[in-house]
Amino acid sequence: MDLKSFTQAIQQIADEKGISREKIIETIEMALASAYKRDYGKRGQIVRATLEPDTGKVMFRQIKIAVDETMIKSEEELAAEEEERVAQMGAIGPNDDIDTGIGRRSRADIDDEGGEETGEKKVRFNPERHIMIGEARDINPDIVSGEELTFALPDQEDYGRIAAQTAKQVIIQRIREAEREAVYEEYKDKEGELVSGLVQRIEGGSVFVDIGRTVGVLPPEEQIPGERYHIGQRVKVLLTLVEKNQRGSGVFLSRTHPRLLRKLFEIEVPEIASGAVEIKSVAREPGSRSKVAVVSHESGVDPVGSMVGQKGVRVSTVIQELGGEKIDVIAWVEDSIKFIANALSPAKVLDVIAREERKEAQAIVPEDQLSLAIGKAGQNVRLAAKLTGWRIDVRSDKSVVALAEEESDAGEEVVAADDGVEAESAVE
Repeated sequence: MDLKSFTQAIQQIADEKGISREKIIETIEMALASAYKRDYGKRGQIVRATLEPDTGKVMFRQIKIAVDETMIKSEEELAAEEEERVAQMGAIGPNDDIDTGIGRRSRADIDDEGGEETGEKKVRFNPERHIMIGEARDINPDIVSGEELTFALPDQEDYGRIAAQTAKQVIIQRIREAEREAVYEEYKDKEGELVSGLVQRIEGGSVFVDIGRTVGVLPPEEQIPGERYHIGQRVKVLLTLVEKNQRGSGVFLSRTHPRLLRKLFEIEVPEIASGAVEIKSVAREPGSRSKVAVVSHESGVDPVGSMVGQKGVRVSTVIQELGGEKIDVIAWVEDSIKFIANALSPAKVLDVIAREERKEAQAIVPEDQLSLAIGKAGQNVRLAAKLTGWRIDVRSDKSVVALAEEESDAGEEVVAADDGVEAESAVE
């Protein structure tokens, strides 16, 4: 095994994978220790390797743990443990390999490690990995039970095929784990942020977007209805979720989330970054229409004008990014009645009757504005309700007048009926 070939690749791997140089060296040391033990070690040994990256020199050490009588399992405990192990492991033989998740190891090796694998205080004594405290103090007078003693092992540079494959497997697996961890740590902090990437591939309706160090998934339900994607296309997406899984760091993206609209406006409108204008709420039906409520925190700054931009250039840029989605920019006000009236824009509202305790409102509009206020398939009033957080019922002024007249007539009929009854009773 050419150790120098490992060290020459360290920096390249670190740069490409975004993993620290120290982590790469640690991974190689673990792999070398595993290979050494496979070819030259003894059953139960703890072997560690130290790699000098500049020279490729490797030093191997055997570790022994100092133990006293109270830390060693008795014969009775060993017998009981063996019975339990036989029951659990069944047909697995003493020389059979077991997949531990970081490479295959023999059952015998696991048995030798005893309680140290399971976290128990007492151990099965093995002279290859343990040393009695009295003997240990002859070497190091200050050592206490549980501490380690280090013994140098002969250097080896020639390994068998199986050991070399084991080392390679360990390195690849550990580097992948480190890479997944690095990607997770980097993108976890970016949840809820806008990122830009290139469409890498499209599979089963999902779009895979290269966002830098990793590839994010844009599921079908997070895609704008009717939007088409092609390989190499640059898209802006919202990073909604980053999670760890066995196949890597799962990064999930969205083009439909309301926060995407908010983030796009933050890029286009400097007044938002400066704090002069604030987006108070967003209601969105992706690919069709959105409403954005904004307020100004500085006198002389028009919040709606800031969002729209000169000749509509700012809002047009956002609309273009969202594939032509219509956007209504609404002035937010603290007064709920005025805000509800604004939210029903572009319709003109004559009056709003609000029930604060139930968050319900009835908006009265001119007859010729009724269809505009409701919108196609109720979209305008539905978005207004999402934007304000109120349940809104839209009525025309004529229908309200007619209803009032009906109620008035009904009231007169009731009074007349009562009078009739009373009159009838008087005759009797």
